[in-house]
Amino acid sequence: MHHVAAQRFRPEQSLSVCNTAPVARDRSLRLRTRVTLFFALIALFAGTLLIGVTYGFARNNLLEQRSASAERQAIENAGEVTDELDSGPDGIIRVFEDLPIEPDGFAALRSDDPLDEVRVDTGAGFFEDFPSELVRQVENGGAGMQFAEIDGDDFVTVGVYIGRHDTGYYEAFPADSQSSTLTALFTALALGGIGTLTLATLFGFSTSRRLLRPLSRVADAAEDIASGGLETRLDSESDPDLDRLASSFNDMADAVQTRIEREARFASDVSHELRSPITALTAAVEVLDARRDDIPERTQQALDIVVSQVRRFDSMVIDLLELSRMDAGATDLNVERLDIIDLTHRVSARFGSPDIDVDVDPNTPREIDIDKVRFERVLGNLIENANHHGGGALKVEVAPTRNKMVRFAVEDGGPGVARSERDRIFERFARGSAARHRIGTGLGLALASEHSSAMGGATWVEDRPGGGARFVFEVPIRKDRR
Repeated sequence: MHHVAAQRFRPEQSLSVCNTAPVARDRSLRLRTRVTLFFALIALFAGTLLIGVTYGFARNNLLEQRSASAERQAIENAGEVTDELDSGPDGIIRVFEDLPIEPDGFAALRSDDPLDEVRVDTGAGFFEDFPSELVRQVENGGAGMQFAEIDGDDFVTVGVYIGRHDTGYYEAFPADSQSSTLTALFTALALGGIGTLTLATLFGFSTSRRLLRPLSRVADAAEDIASGGLETRLDSESDPDLDRLASSFNDMADAVQTRIEREARFASDVSHELRSPITALTAAVEVLDARRDDIPERTQQALDIVVSQVRRFDSMVIDLLELSRMDAGATDLNVERLDIIDLTHRVSARFGSPDIDVDVDPNTPREIDIDKVRFERVLGNLIENANHHGGGALKVEVAPTRNKMVRFAVEDGGPGVARSERDRIFERFARGSAARHRIGTGLGLALASEHSSAMGGATWVEDRPGGGARFVFEVPIRKDRR
């Protein structure tokens, strides 16, 4: 048995590898990111489905067309081979000379009749490349068609049985053009899918920004109100749903502002109403205290209690009036250029610590623009707090900071302040555990915090190295007088 085949030529092929990486999903993603990812995933799912359906449909059509054309061409070529074989034993020599075999394709002839005595070397060995199932089908007297991959190339193989000569004609048609077309189609679809995914992601990001912009305005307005801007309101929206949100927020802000102003007026009115009787009561108590030698000793003890409580009450009313004015914005910032070191010494002496050590950093500016009254209130209240509740003020440190501030720190030798109380003690009427059973109004640190904030600084407490507390406040360095 001999195999006769036409020579074929195989072009080099390149392989492309597509790597896909899984997308990690974070449960704590922001809402804007989740909306954007939602649009992207919908576009990815829809694009993948569309690409798969389109590519599958196009592939089936192309392969069906190729199969039909290959089958017709193979039948025609088998007819010509039959005619050549009918011409005599020498016909097999010319059997492949004039056949319209496609470039890169090849054909083979297998025979068991006396023609085997004729040897034609046209590329022996190609017959083994045909699928064995196709060969069996032709040897059984039938015809068939089958797709096959030969040496890495795609082919449509067709076999036709020539009964008159008990011969099988086989021909392989290259499917490279279809593969190239399918590759180009898949590339175009993939690029279109990537473009669609990109556009969907940008659209999702833009949409999420538009959707969340009203919420951002609500958040900004809420932050302004929380920081003291009670007049902040939202503008009306063109969208009915968003306009309802803005209207509800404004109504809530109106209610909050009304309540806060009402409570502030109540505290201010009460403080004003108490000021006159407290003044009269203080004057009467001072008269009694001046004539304490004329009253019995047991009455003197009661008088001492009355005097201390009246003075405490008077101090509290004064502090409440001051806080009411600050809440109402009735106090201005009166800045003047002062010798900050000399002022620190004078304030320390006036508030009961004339011999306190004032440690000044050499880089500290001697004169700065500052509100004298507010500065005295802050530093004086911190020194008084250290003397009353911290075992006495030990030292005042003065040093500049990198953010153009001057930092003042009052250190004491007391038990310190627990971390859980460090924010609460600056609230009004709040007391730390160390001052719970001591005399005081509970407004000194709140006033210090309010005045330092009004000057553009801040107040806080931290641990003192070696034990105790360290109350710190900062004021900005102003180059120009205001």
